[in-house]
Amino acid sequence: MISATPRMDRLPADQRGITIADFLVPIQIGERMGSRLRHVALIVLGALVIFLSAQISIAVPGTPVPITGQTFGVLLVGGALGFRRGLASVALYVLIGLIGLPFFAEGKGGVSVILGASGGYLIGFIVAGALVGRLAELGWDRRIVGALGAMAIGNLVIYLVGVPWLMAVAHYDLATGIAKGLTPFLIGDAVKLLLAAGAFPAAWWLVGRRPGEG
Repeated sequence: MISATPRMDRLPADQRGITIADFLVPIQIGERMGSRLRHVALIVLGALVIFLSAQISIAVPGTPVPITGQTFGVLLVGGALGFRRGLASVALYVLIGLIGLPFFAEGKGGVSVILGASGGYLIGFIVAGALVGRLAELGWDRRIVGALGAMAIGNLVIYLVGVPWLMAVAHYDLATGIAKGLTPFLIGDAVKLLLAAGAFPAAWWLVGRRPGEG
C-alpha cells in the first residue's frame, strides 16, 4: 500500500528540504508575489501565531513563570517554516516584545522581561524554533514518531536555557529551579507537544491527498 504522506525519497529533488508551509503557500504564489515577499509574509505570520499563543496564560502559584501557549506556538512555527524562517520568525516575535509592545505572556513587554525569570525561556524559544525547523527540513515532521522526537527535542532545548536562567535570576539551587521552572509545566507541555507533533503528519497527509500530490 502506498502511503498518502509524502516521503523524502519520493519527492522531486527540488522539493526536498522544504516544509509544510511551502506546500500550503505554494511556490507558484511566491512567483506572483515575489519569493522574498513570500518569505517575509510567512515570517511575520509565524510571529503573529506565537503572539496569539502567548495570550493563553495561567499563573502558577509558587513560581514566577506562567503556563502559556507559547511553547506550542514556537514548535508549530518552527516546524512549519524551517530553519531560517523559523529562527527569523521567533526572533521577530521576541524583538517586538523587547521594544516594549505587549507581545509576551500576561501582556508584558520590554527588556525587563528578558532580564527576568522568564527571559531564558524566550531565548530558548529562538533556539528551539530554529532546531525544530531544521529537523522538519530533514523530514522528521512527516511521520508521527519523527514529529514527536523533533518536538520533544525542541521542548528540551527550551528548558535547557530557561531553567538555568531562572536559577540565576531568582538565586535558586538546582532542585528549586527544577521544582519551579520545570515540574509544574510537564503535563501541559506534554499535551502541547502531542498536539504540535500530531498536526504535522496530519497536514502532510492532507497534502498527499491533493490531486497530483499523492
